[in-house]
Amino acid sequence: MEEGGTCRELLEKGEGENETYITEFILLGFGNLRELQILLFLLFLVIYVVTVIGNILIVVLVVADQHLHTPMYFFLGNLSCLETCYTSTVLPRLVASLLTGDRTISVSGCITQFYFFGFLVAVECSLLSMMSYDRYLVICKPLHYTALMNGRICFQLAAVSWMSSFLATAVVIYLMSQLHFCGPKEIDHFLCDFTPVIKLSCSDTSLITLVTFIFSSIDTLPPFLLTLASYVSIISTILRIPSTSGRRKAFSTCSSHLLVVTIYYGTLIIVYVLPDTETLRDLNKVFSVFYTVLTPMVNPLIYSLRNKEVKEALGKVFNKCMVLSAIQEE
Repeated sequence: MEEGGTCRELLEKGEGENETYITEFILLGFGNLRELQILLFLLFLVIYVVTVIGNILIVVLVVADQHLHTPMYFFLGNLSCLETCYTSTVLPRLVASLLTGDRTISVSGCITQFYFFGFLVAVECSLLSMMSYDRYLVICKPLHYTALMNGRICFQLAAVSWMSSFLATAVVIYLMSQLHFCGPKEIDHFLCDFTPVIKLSCSDTSLITLVTFIFSSIDTLPPFLLTLASYVSIISTILRIPSTSGRRKAFSTCSSHLLVVTIYYGTLIIVYVLPDTETLRDLNKVFSVFYTVLTPMVNPLIYSLRNKEVKEALGKVFNKCMVLSAIQEE
C-alpha cells in the first residue's frame, strides 16, 4: 500500500513493448501535513462555498437589474460565470482529497481537469482585456463609446473569446491524450498543470511543448498587452484632468478592475514566467493558490465593495427579500 494505504498501483502493458504505462497519478498537494489536514479541508470548503455563492450572486444581479445591462457588467457576468466553473474545476477534488486522504487521480481525469483549467485561464485573460478596453473607451473615448462598444459587439467579443480558447485547448488536450506515462507518478502540485504532467511522460513531448507555447502565447500575450496599453492610456488621461475631484471620479470607474487585473496577472507571471526550480516550487504552489482559489473568491467582493452600481443592486435585492419575508410572516 502507498500513501497511507489509499493508493493502488495500476499498470498496463504497452502493446508490443516491455514498458508499463501508469494509469493513475498522485497529486501530492501540500505535502504530508496531517495535523493541518482538517483545517485545510474546512478552509478550502468555506472558500469554495463563498466563491460559488458570490459569483452566482453577481451573475443574478447582472441579469436581473436593468441598470447593470451595460458592456462592463456583461463582461463581469461572463467573468463571474467563468470563476464559478474555474473554482469548481480545482476545489471539489482538492477538498475531497483532504477529507478522505486519497490523493490519486486517473490519467484521463487529470487530463480532463487540465483541459477545463487551461481553457478557463485563456478565457479569463481575454475577458479581462475586454473589460480593460471598455474602461479605456469610457475614459479616453467617451464620445465614441456607444459606437465602439454596444450589445452586439460585446456578444461577439465574448463568443470569440470562449470559442477560440475552447478550440486551442482542445488541440493541446488531443496531443496530451496521445502521450504515455511510465512513472514516476507523483505530481508535486494540488492540480494537474501542464509542466508537472508533461515531466512525467516517457513519450516525445517536443511537439506538444511547441504547440502549447504557441497557443498560450496567442491566448495570453495579446490580451495582456491590450490590458497594459489600455491602463497606460487611462492613467495618462486621468493625470491630465485638472481637478482632484475629476481625477478621483475617473479613477473610481476603473479602480475595481485594475485591482483584479493586478492580482491575477501578478500571480500568473510569478507562477509561469519565473524558472521552475526546486527552491521556487513551493513558492509557485502558494501563488497558484492565489490565482486559482483566492482570486475567484475576492473578485465578487472587490466589485461589490468598490462599485456603487453593484452595491445599489445588492441593496435592492436585499430590500425585496425583506419585503417578501415580511409579507410571508403576515
